[in-house]
Amino acid sequence: MVGVVETDEARRRAHELTLDLVEVAPDVRPPVCRIMDFGKYKYEQSKKDRANKTKATELKEIRLGRSMKIDPHDVEIRMKQARKFLIEGHKVQIVQNFRGREMAHRERGSERMQEVLKQLEDVAKIELAPRMAGRRMSMVVSPDRAKVQKILNERKRAAKEAGKPEPEEAPVVEEATMEAQVEDTSHETAADAAAKAALAAVLESETETETEAAEETGEDTKSDA
Repeated sequence: MVGVVETDEARRRAHELTLDLVEVAPDVRPPVCRIMDFGKYKYEQSKKDRANKTKATELKEIRLGRSMKIDPHDVEIRMKQARKFLIEGHKVQIVQNFRGREMAHRERGSERMQEVLKQLEDVAKIELAPRMAGRRMSMVVSPDRAKVQKILNERKRAAKEAGKPEPEEAPVVEEATMEAQVEDTSHETAADAAAKAALAAVLESETETETEAAEETGEDTKSDA
């Protein structure tokens, strides 16, 4: 990072390096520029775009066993994998193989393909109908964008709701604290009452003493008279 320089100076530096001065953030002030080989940059970007496009249209293959004799649980596992591929945006080719005398009952293969379509109808649409090629039957399904987006939105909503903090409960110790405060207040009130009573007794005693002293002084004065 060079820092803030004049436009002419930036052009001069780019020219000395036989590179291009490219504005990468024109909306900020001052604008942000980069000295680079712009032709090479465009080429690398186009390669990335082609790679992303190829990845988005990748065709995944799901094989329903080596023959028609496949456990329903295994079919369910393969359907989960196919669903995952479809939600990620890939096309899926479903393949059913036939062995031996199974070739005489191709309708069973068609029935299985219809079952597969029924299980994936909430995320997929048929692109290539089931067809035979030798001893294998295959079909291609592609993601139904609207349905897939709906599922993704529901997942985001569920994750957001699951991530919400639970409401805080009122502390249980609050009542106990209030009771303790009441008890402390009662205790202090009793102590204050006892102190006030003791103080009143002392004051009363002092008042009686002063009264007796005053009476004695009055008697002494009368005697002198």
